Amino acid sequence: MKIKILHIQETISSGGVERTRLSLARLLDKDRFQQKIICTNASGNLVDKIRNEGADVIPIGILKHPFQWSQHKKVQKIIEAYKPDIVHGAVFEGVTMAAINGWLKRVPYIIIEETSDPKNRSWKGHMLMRFFSKTANKVIGVSESVTEEYLKGKLRLSASKVITINNGVALPREVSANETQEAQIKFGFTLNDFVIGSTGRMLQDSHKRFSDLIKAFARFAENKSNVKLLLVGDGPERIRYEKLTHELDISDKVVFVGYQSDTTLFYQMMHVFALVSAREAFGLVLAEAMLNKLPVLATRVGGMKYIVDDQETGFLVEPKDVSAIAEKLEILYQDAELKKQMGETGYNKALQEYTEDKYAEKISDLYLSFFKPKSI
Repeated sequence: MKIKILHIQETISSGGVERTRLSLARLLDKDRFQQKIICTNASGNLVDKIRNEGADVIPIGILKHPFQWSQHKKVQKIIEAYKPDIVHGAVFEGVTMAAINGWLKRVPYIIIEETSDPKNRSWKGHMLMRFFSKTANKVIGVSESVTEEYLKGKLRLSASKVITINNGVALPREVSANETQEAQIKFGFTLNDFVIGSTGRMLQDSHKRFSDLIKAFARFAENKSNVKLLLVGDGPERIRYEKLTHELDISDKVVFVGYQSDTTLFYQMMHVFALVSAREAFGLVLAEAMLNKLPVLATRVGGMKYIVDDQETGFLVEPKDVSAIAEKLEILYQDAELKKQMGETGYNKALQEYTEDKYAEKISDLYLSFFKPKSI
């Protein structure tokens, strides 16, 4: 008999959580596990990719508040029909539905996964998360920061209740020199350009802080003709970022390429990767950049301060410190050997710790641990 897994989460579109669910759909042993996913909304090609791996995706609509009973009834009907052995909730909405309905419908095992760095969560949110944790057999933190600082620290959950399972990403595909060269020409790069890159959804500047990176790049780019900033991603803030580049007189040096489902080609055009968020639970794109042998410049927040080894795989700076960002960019621009060494060291670390294979293996081990005979 296969072990039935019911994942529950918020929207499936292009974010990090849904990409890890694609990894599980692809990599968990299909002879051992059957998977189904409940989500609030579903859009984009990730949904098709997940379904193509044999995992059913069921959108049920937005959960407007934690105790919206009409939505919980939809989840309960699915549980009744599917009869899962494990319900696995991720993102606050998914955690809410997994904890409440897994408990009410007596699902044998409940897992909830903290996937965010909840600095802006209200006291009610923290209280609910602690309450939901009581229903769970295990609570996953997606980084050491989430586990130690939030789950054990803020929520005071016991060490036996929580487990750290680092997020993981797919290994980059092979990109030919011709493909890279064609892309460089298409987006206006020359062979001599030094390219700093970043990727992410441009939803709220208070989160990703692309504005800080643009301002730091403007300082760094003074009196340099061969530097470019490559920004991969889209969202409502993009218009404001484009306006900012004009105000700083660097619009000719900043390239916006919008959302890209295949980011490997763009990593190949970069020399340095930067992510200067105000908060991050993990930062999947850091692992992607490291697997592309890029030195990483990141802010010392959340899971990023554990992923980036300062002065070994890249540099850590304090959030919103535009001057420090510019200074570290200058160091990497001037020292080609350091840049290469950091990229190689980061690649080796990511290969050991942050691949999707490692993530799926640890999740599989957790699932199977519930069904092992208990020692006397």
